[in-house]
Amino acid sequence: MTDHPEKMNGAESVVRSLNSAGVDVCFANPGTSEMQFVDALDRTKLMRCVLGLSEGVVTGAADGYARMAEKPAVTLLHLAPGFANAAANLHNARKACVPMVNLVGDHALRHQKYDAPLSADVAGACAPFSDWVHSGRDAGSFAADAMEALRVAKGAPGQIATLIAPADIGWDEGGKIAAESQPDGPVPLDEDALNNALRALESGEKTVIIVANSVLENVTALNILQGIADKTGADILAPTSNRRMERGLGRVAISKIPYPIDAALDCLAPYSRAILVEAVPPVAFFAYPGKPSLLLPKDCDIVTLAGLDGDGPNALAALADRIGAKPSTARNTALPERPQAGPITPKNIAAALSNTFPEDAIIVDEAISSGGDAFAAGDSAKPNSWLALTGGSIGIGIPLSTGAAIACPDRPVITLQADGSAMYTIQGLWTQAREGSNVTTIILANQSYEILKGELHNVGAQPGADALSMLNLDRPELDFVALARGMGVPGRRVDDVRDLMRTIEEAAAEPGPFLIEVMI
Repeated sequence: MTDHPEKMNGAESVVRSLNSAGVDVCFANPGTSEMQFVDALDRTKLMRCVLGLSEGVVTGAADGYARMAEKPAVTLLHLAPGFANAAANLHNARKACVPMVNLVGDHALRHQKYDAPLSADVAGACAPFSDWVHSGRDAGSFAADAMEALRVAKGAPGQIATLIAPADIGWDEGGKIAAESQPDGPVPLDEDALNNALRALESGEKTVIIVANSVLENVTALNILQGIADKTGADILAPTSNRRMERGLGRVAISKIPYPIDAALDCLAPYSRAILVEAVPPVAFFAYPGKPSLLLPKDCDIVTLAGLDGDGPNALAALADRIGAKPSTARNTALPERPQAGPITPKNIAAALSNTFPEDAIIVDEAISSGGDAFAAGDSAKPNSWLALTGGSIGIGIPLSTGAAIACPDRPVITLQADGSAMYTIQGLWTQAREGSNVTTIILANQSYEILKGELHNVGAQPGADALSMLNLDRPELDFVALARGMGVPGRRVDDVRDLMRTIEEAAAEPGPFLIEVMI
């Protein structure tokens, strides 16, 4: 336990208690009701404090940090309106099952009855985006509340825990240090589920194993999974959206269920049996006229070997033992041919990226409409960690890379970022510059919300000029190099594939952030 004074206020007791349990980073965008925490963080010097210029940057960065550090950071947010700004990326974090503790300031208890201008239902705002919400009531129990939030966040699966902090219990004296509580571990493997999975694999029917979360983050588990597939003939798929995948040469390559509804249905149509490991039955992102919501065939027999709260790697090891499968390694060991000079196209972008991603890079993927073309780069590049948009709420890429770089300062981070979604949280570039983070942001600029043009047709619309104008980012054109420069990040615009590769290699090798605007 860190040494602490005999007398302290509630805010200091929370900071000291969280830090004693291993929380050492705070992503913050504080206001008046959080000034006692700003003071406590400054006085104790126990946490690295990272400022975001919008709350969406704060929560997205905390998400990226948790995905790579495999432990929670704490966020510091300002009242219900500030939380509202943070909610979109909290939605993504919750879908990713990452651990996070949010401290959300509120008016002092005695002030809440007066309906001050920033008064709102803080708990009501937090509830849809949190797995646990609690409001502190006094300085003496405030740290214990924070320890319960941390216990919930670190459980299996990881959760979003939000502690509301009325200003007066932060500044009041009487704070007491609280000890860490043991989080809930993964639920034990169910023997019936193991037997059912075994029967599916031995049925002789077309079977798919859909794996997510900790399985995709564990190279050993992926090798065991490949051994099961080799032994039984089962196919392996990952969900469309995944928080982290360990990919690259020498590692098992896992295909994703496609995003487009027709492609997803075609992908899953052959299977009469499915085994889920830390995954749920796949569902379409949206409803479409005349198309099903659930993507597996109606008569597909589904077995959940391990749920979201289970231990997927352990479950796969037990399954492999039952069928006598040995771990198998990937077969892809060579980089693709390096593209020559010419325009940057969907056909050459994956090969260009594969040849330029540095060893042990963290790749953050919010490529959106270009994502299907770029995704293949992860398997044919040098070993990498691939982080992606999970909840579908755009504006995660730049913040996610910001947090990943804080978690792993010795690893280069490369962001594949669509231009439209970049504008939601582009302020994250300023934080990267402030922190000196080695992040290379690649803006894939097609100057439109291209994916939504396809969705117009998917719902049966016949769009005219006015509808398409709503989805174009021209009039005026965005200048991302200028935007980045204004936030302290140097950049360059490229339209030739060889120039793109050279620029990525140079940027990743240099310290500090860099932005490349790629004209698609």
